[in-house]
Formats: sequence, structure tokens, C-alpha cells
Amino acid sequence: MSILTRFRDIMSSNINALLDKAEDPEKMIDQCLRNLNSDLGKVKSETAAIMAEEQRAKRVLEDCEEEMTKMQSYALKALESNNEDDARKFLEQKASLSSRQPGLKEAYDLAHSNANHMREMHDKLVNDINELESRKDMIKGKLAVAKTQERINKMGSSVVNANNSMASFKKYEDMADRALDKANAMAELNRSSESQSIEDLAKKYAADANVEDELAALKASLNK
Repeated sequence: MSILTRFRDIMSSNINALLDKAEDPEKMIDQCLRNLNSDLGKVKSETAAIMAEEQRAKRVLEDCEEEMTKMQSYALKALESNNEDDARKFLEQKASLSSRQPGLKEAYDLAHSNANHMREMHDKLVNDINELESRKDMIKGKLAVAKTQERINKMGSSVVNANNSMASFKKYEDMADRALDKANAMAELNRSSESQSIEDLAKKYAADANVEDELAALKASLNK
């Protein structure tokens, strides 16, 4: 998903630039958060749309299964009224619905999986933004210290000052590593759904009902 790619690029490019160029890191931190909040709005909109599709697929599947149950009931009532032709028609309709049911189930399962992935992505992005917001002042404070250290180094550095500068740099490097780890984790949430299993394929071809066999079974149950 392009939003995930954008999120990864924001986290990697801006923070790496903060370390490599250090032109105006405070503005870059603020811009990073603005971009993330903008992406959050897009993720919310996309999540809502996918959740709506999940509900639609679920409703269509449930309607199909409910109709199958009705056709079965009507066929039984028709036989009880000694009307074999009507019973056969009801069972034929049930068979038609049965042939559609596996595809509807597959569509719902995929929609449900997509909705779960989007909810996870949304929740993680919210948590990441909240964490970055809470750390923003601390990060800016460290950057202010780093700028002061740079001015001292330009006036006349010593071995001790150089070591302190390297220690500060390591802190920012660790921060960048954590940010990249989060971005990679977010990208993994956008995995595609698993391939159709053998069991699902078997259900698809096993779903076709033999109307005459089922009619005979109903007649046998009435005779008993």
C-alpha cells in the first residue's frame, strides 16, 4: 500500500537526514509528525471503507445461507403436502444457492482479513504518532545540546569533546534504528491474504448438491 511506503520513506529519509545533514533537524521532526498525522487521516478513511466491505460481504453470505435453509424447509413442507414437483423446485433453488455459497464465504474471509490488517495498521500508526509526540521535546532538547556541542567543537575541540560528540551521535543513531524498525513492522502489516487452501477448494467442489438424491432422502425420512 502506498501509505505504508510513504510512512517508511518518511521515517527513514527524514531521520537519516537528521543524522547525516543536520541542516534544521527541529523543523524536520515537526514535518515528520505533520506527515504522519496526514497519513493517519488517509488510513482512517481506507480502514472505514474496508470495514464497510467486510460487513457487506458478511451480509450477502448470511442472506445466502438463510435462503438455503428456507428452501430446505419449503421442500420438506411440499413433500408433506404430497407435492413432489414443488419440492424439487425448492431443492433446485437450494442447489443453486449452495453453488454460490463457497465463493461468498471466500469473499467474506478475505474482506475480514483485510479489515483486521487495516485495523492493526491504524492502531499501530496511532500508537507510533503518540509516542513520537511524547518524545518530541526530549529529542529537540538533545538536538539543542548537540548544536551547542558542535559550536564548542568548532571553537577548539579536544579528545574529550570529540568522545562526547560521538556518544551523542550514538544516541541519535539508536533513535533512527528504532524508528526504522517501527517502519518495517508497519510494512509487514500490509501482507497479502494467504493462498486458497486445499480444504477450501474441496469445499467448493463438494458443495454441489444432487437434487434427486436429496429428494429421495427427504421422501425416505417421511416414510419412516
